[in-house]
Amino acid sequence: MIGRREFVLRAAGAAAGLAVARVGIARAIPGCSGPDSQAVRSDMPATWAWVQGRRERSPVEWRARFSLLAAAGIEGLLVGGGDTRMLSDAAHAEGLAFHRWVWTLNRNGDSELTQNHPDWFMVSREGKSSLEHPPYVPYYKWLCPTREGARAHVRRAVEAVADDPAVDGIHLDYVRFPDVILPRGLWEKYGLVQDRELPEYDFCYCVACRDVFREQTGLDASVLPDPPANEAWRRFRWDRVTRLVEDLTDSVHAAGKPISAAVFATPALSRQMVRQAWDEWPLDAWFPMAYHQMYGEPVSWIGEAVRQGREAVGPAQKLFPGLYLPHLTPAEFEVAINAAREGGASGVSLFESDRLSDEHLSVLAAAVGGLAEPAGVGS
Repeated sequence: MIGRREFVLRAAGAAAGLAVARVGIARAIPGCSGPDSQAVRSDMPATWAWVQGRRERSPVEWRARFSLLAAAGIEGLLVGGGDTRMLSDAAHAEGLAFHRWVWTLNRNGDSELTQNHPDWFMVSREGKSSLEHPPYVPYYKWLCPTREGARAHVRRAVEAVADDPAVDGIHLDYVRFPDVILPRGLWEKYGLVQDRELPEYDFCYCVACRDVFREQTGLDASVLPDPPANEAWRRFRWDRVTRLVEDLTDSVHAAGKPISAAVFATPALSRQMVRQAWDEWPLDAWFPMAYHQMYGEPVSWIGEAVRQGREAVGPAQKLFPGLYLPHLTPAEFEVAINAAREGGASGVSLFESDRLSDEHLSVLAAAVGGLAEPAGVGS
């Protein structure tokens, strides 16, 4: 194991071209243009890490941590929690983009809503509110995107963050329905066999959803003979989320900033599992969580997942697959980065920054150095 000081020195020397990579790493990825192209935004770099900003660190300690990440080639941070100004200053001092990581429809801890608007929360096919009966875990308390008041509340919250000059962009998370089917690798954890859509995990059957769906189709979702098989009912819920994303995109773009989202691994899986048609969203970038082990797949599957996303969104869009570090040894991490690149990724994002060991950082530094000058570029 190399020490942190040795790693920083080694990375600085090995990546002599890293300054070029910081502003133009996207040139190394198939399907991306140079920094002067409309397809490459200076505030949407290619190598990202999610950061838990609530960790107990001083401003000096945060800057030291961000310096280590920057030396390895990370260019942007998706930061949840913590003091915005302090974290932003530390990130910017190290040349890193600072995007706020915002929980969207999962509103656990939003006391204004839980106390004043309990009717805005999603209701299962069993007729139980996610506020009072959250599925799977206690923090799964989901707002219904059909409710006008709920959408307006989320939009105001996102606008307030986007308007902060310390914030470079917005990164949405939990912009979906609860998992009607969990990834296969999680069934044992929750003691479930989800080979079909079970009523207690199927949302949303609140009065608002049923009324709007009835207005559109003449059908009552609560009495459908086979709700999972009803194409109109599936499309209705995909569109509820898409409409919210369209509203949030308008707001963030009005603030002059980019917007992205963490999404499920592929468009097909996300539609099936969480009612999320993310390839239809008007975002500046997508971060599909290609967490292979949760799906019972090998590391190489990451490349296939990225290929499916790339085919869906097109060659010019920004696609940064998320790599789940607890399930990747340093050797597997290198395989994952290469698989993502071969699948057509614009870069990668890492969950999460404190899981990056010295060995992971060394692998990343080498990968970024290689991406900066791939075969055939500049010839």
